[in-house]
Amino acid sequence: MIQGKAEKLYLGNITTMDDIKPFAKAMTVVGDRIQYVGSVENAKALCDEKTEVFDFGDKYIYPGFLDSHTHGMLCGYRGIGQADVSKVNPSNEEKYREIIKAFVDAHPEMDMYIAAGWLEDGYSNITKEFLDEICSDKPLMLNSAGGHSILLNSAAVKKYGITAEYAKKEGTDLVRVDENGEPTGYLCEGPCVKVATSKQISVEEAKSYLLFWQDFAFSNGFTGVCDAGAEVISPSAFDAYVELDKENKLKLYTHAHLMVKDNVDDPKKAAEVIAEKAKKYNSQHFKVIGSKVFLDGVLEAHTAWLTQPYDDQPGYLGNQRFNDPEKMTDLIAENAKYGLSVHAHSDGDGATRFFLGCIEDAQKRTGNMDQRNCAAHLQFVLPEDIKRMADTNTVALVPPLWTPALPGVYEGEIKNVGAERAAAQYPIKSFVDAGADVVFHSDYPISPSISAPVSVYMAAKRGLPDPDSADGEAKEGTVRGADEVLTREQALLALTKNVAYMFHQEDNMGSLATGKLANMAILDTDLLNDNYSKLLTAKIVATVVDGEIVYKA
Repeated sequence: MIQGKAEKLYLGNITTMDDIKPFAKAMTVVGDRIQYVGSVENAKALCDEKTEVFDFGDKYIYPGFLDSHTHGMLCGYRGIGQADVSKVNPSNEEKYREIIKAFVDAHPEMDMYIAAGWLEDGYSNITKEFLDEICSDKPLMLNSAGGHSILLNSAAVKKYGITAEYAKKEGTDLVRVDENGEPTGYLCEGPCVKVATSKQISVEEAKSYLLFWQDFAFSNGFTGVCDAGAEVISPSAFDAYVELDKENKLKLYTHAHLMVKDNVDDPKKAAEVIAEKAKKYNSQHFKVIGSKVFLDGVLEAHTAWLTQPYDDQPGYLGNQRFNDPEKMTDLIAENAKYGLSVHAHSDGDGATRFFLGCIEDAQKRTGNMDQRNCAAHLQFVLPEDIKRMADTNTVALVPPLWTPALPGVYEGEIKNVGAERAAAQYPIKSFVDAGADVVFHSDYPISPSISAPVSVYMAAKRGLPDPDSADGEAKEGTVRGADEVLTREQALLALTKNVAYMFHQEDNMGSLATGKLANMAILDTDLLNDNYSKLLTAKIVATVVDGEIVYKA
C-alpha cells in the first residue's frame, strides 16, 4: 500500500474490474495513484483534515474506459475544420446540400472545402455534378463516414489531376468512371487517401483538433485510447501530440500506432524509425507502441479483401493493400525486436488470414509470443482463423456498435456478399470462447458514437433498440448474430482491462486496484445490473484522470 495520508477520497458504488475485490464503496488516492480500495471505514482511517472528499453518493464508479482504435486528429478536424454530415440520413440529399452550403458560405476565406460523414450507401448515383451545384469555383471534397472513399467536385477533379488516364493507371475499381471512361469524382483507398490528406495542417491547428478530441473523450468517460495511425490525416499530428505533452496539456492517455505505407520498401527501416520516436518521445501520457498498416478497405466500397468473390462482382476479391507476405513478416519481426506491435486494419477474411500467416512466420523467427499484435474491425473471419487469433495471441479489436443489421444498409451487404455471409459479420463471442484477448473499439469518428454504455448494450443485444420496449429489447429484424452476444461483464472487460493488456499497461490501468492510476468514469447507471433501457440513456457524471476531475457534467 502507498504510505501516508490520503490526498483524496472517492465514495460511490465502485466496480473495480479487479478479480480479488470486484466491488467497493471507497477509494483513496495519493498523487496519481490509488492507495486503497475497499470499505468506507478503512478508507476514512487513511484520511485527515486535508483530504479532499468526492462523494458521488449512489452513482457508479468504473475504471476509466479505454478505446482500442480511434482517430483523434480526425475527430477534431471534423468537429472544427469541416462540414459534418454524419448525422444525416443518406437518402436526404437536400439536407447534405444545406449543411455543406452553409459551411461554404460561412468560410469565404478558404481556398478549398471539405465535408465528411457521408454514408457510402448514398453514393450509388452521385457524381461530381452533385457537389458542383453547391460549389463550382473552388475544390470541394466529401469524405465518406468510413474515410475509405471520397467524392470530388469538378474543380477538385481538375486540381488533383483525376483524368481518364489516371483512372486507367489506378484501376476503375478505385477511380470510378462513367460510360465514356471519364472520372465521376468518386475515389477510394489509395487515390482517396492521397487526396484526403493533401491539405496542409499546421501544428497549431492540429493541437486545437487534438484538444477538441480530448475534451470529447473525457465527456464520454474515456481516459485512454489508441490512436490508430496517429498521423494518417497529417504528419503535423505527431508533432502536435509531442508539443501538447511537453506543455502538460495532454491528459488523455494516448497509445499511438504510427503509419507504415502499403508494401513499404524497407520494413526494417520503417520499424527502426518508429522505435526511435518511441525512445525519444514516450512519456506518461503519450506512448508510441507500434506500426499501423492497412491490409484492405471496406465492404461498402467493395475493397474489403475476401477469400470468396463478391456476389455482385463475380471473380473479384476486393482490394489487397499491404499484401507482400515477406515484407509483412519482416515488419512484424522488426517491431518485435523493439517491443512494439503491428496494428492492422483488417475487414475481410482474406486480409485476416494473410495477417495471421505472417504473424505465425514472424513468431517462428523471433520466438516472441507476447507481442500483442492487433487486427481491427474483423468484419469477416473464417472460423478456423478465430482459433488462430488466440493461438498467436493476436488481439481482436471488434466494433459492437457496428453489429446490428441496419435497415437500408443490410440489404446492400446482402447484395454484396449474399445472405449467409452478411448474417455472419462481426463475430465477437467466438473470439472470447477461443481464448483470444477481445477489446472494443469505436473507430471514432468513423462511428457516430463512442459511448461505452451503448457499446455494452450492443454487445449484449446486437440489434437496434426497440422504442416500444420498456426493457430496452432490440427491435425485431435488426439483430445480427444472436449467438455472438456477450455478458455485460465480458463487455466491460473489453472496455477496460483487456485494452490495458493490449497496451502492455495492465499494471497501470484497466482496473481500480492499489498502485494503479487513479483513472475513473463515474456514471448515473449500473452497467452490470440496470434495465437495458437505462444503458441507452446513461450519463457520464464525471471523469477522473490521475486523481483529478477532468470532466464534470
